[in-house]
Amino acid sequence: MSTDSEVSGPGASVPLLEPRDGLPPVIQDEAALAEAIGRLANGHGPVAVDAERASGYRYGQRAYLVQLRRAGAGTMLIDPIACPDLSGVDAALRDAEAILHAASQDLPCLAEVGFRPRQLFDTELAGRLLGYPRVALGTLVEEVLGFHLEKGHSAADWSVRPLREELLRYAALDVEVLIELRDALAAELAEQGKTEWARQEFAAALAAKPAVARPDPWRRTSGIHRVQSRRGLAVVRELWMVRDRIAQAADLSPRRVLPDSAIIDAARSLPTNGPQLSRISGFAGRQARRHEKEWLAAVTKARISADGDLPDAASGPIPSGPPPAHRWAERDPAAAARLAAARAAVTAIAEANRLPVENLLTPDALRRISWDPPQPIDPDRVAEVLAGYGARPWQIELTAGPVAGALLDAQVDGADTL
Repeated sequence: MSTDSEVSGPGASVPLLEPRDGLPPVIQDEAALAEAIGRLANGHGPVAVDAERASGYRYGQRAYLVQLRRAGAGTMLIDPIACPDLSGVDAALRDAEAILHAASQDLPCLAEVGFRPRQLFDTELAGRLLGYPRVALGTLVEEVLGFHLEKGHSAADWSVRPLREELLRYAALDVEVLIELRDALAAELAEQGKTEWARQEFAAALAAKPAVARPDPWRRTSGIHRVQSRRGLAVVRELWMVRDRIAQAADLSPRRVLPDSAIIDAARSLPTNGPQLSRISGFAGRQARRHEKEWLAAVTKARISADGDLPDAASGPIPSGPPPAHRWAERDPAAAARLAAARAAVTAIAEANRLPVENLLTPDALRRISWDPPQPIDPDRVAEVLAGYGARPWQIELTAGPVAGALLDAQVDGADTL
């Protein structure tokens, strides 16, 4: 790899400027892909993997560049638009451990092109388990390996063709030191006795099912809390649905078609004609102006809808889990006391093991078991319930006993108060 030899001083990081083997060509046809697959198959050891998306520019989360690096094979930059079937890569790497950073972001788009790793090492997750306060790739590389990665192109439009050389260099460097980072973090995990914890977390990440689309996705529109009326919510719903259809057809990020702020402003002002609609700044953009009639039709549909067709103020069906924690003290003081005690116990364990609390036990699992604890409250029953909430064995081993004790103590204290 190329570095800047002028960097000096204690603790100074060395910038990575060029890939160590030079910038590889982008693989854009089947012949080049077949040659790359052969090199990957003949390589050895784990494979560093990354993918670049264009979610801020295009509709969906598809990959627009896939980067791979393996010892004995070198670095490869694959254009998945020109080569949309990477099942051959998948077969060549069937037995290889894939190293990704923040794997949950890239695994879905890699699966779309036929690459589904069987073994995983997630450097971001490893950093969390090791207690690093900041786990962005650039930060970890700098702190663990002493190299500086330029991350200024992370939000670039990777759908543009041809990709500029500086973007390709950035992409190649993202996998340049992933194998070294993996080895260093694996050594730290072993030193802290967390290797098995990481193995279980990586396996869970691979086994995670794709997220199910939430009902009423329009309710996630930014700023929707400012819309107080059901009819205003109907405007949000209709405009969101029209925007999504337009964005999908044009392969554009929905917010590039119409910003959320425009939807909310229209829901609050309920425009009745084109001039009123155009006075809302978000509808004045080039993309938005092209669809003025569709926006107005959506608002009109919401305005004239019968009351029975308007959405409820509540966000869909009543959730099966507990209410928001900030309401517990009023609704069920005993449950609030259990939650406070259980949180304190889990926080103490996390701090003792240099872990973020949320990586030790998810907030949802902690809330659920505090709201509706098993009967009788004992470590075995708590362990069983936590397993049902998706906790891994290492998490259960650390938390089941202390959580059971905290829940019991809170229950006894509550009884004494009464």
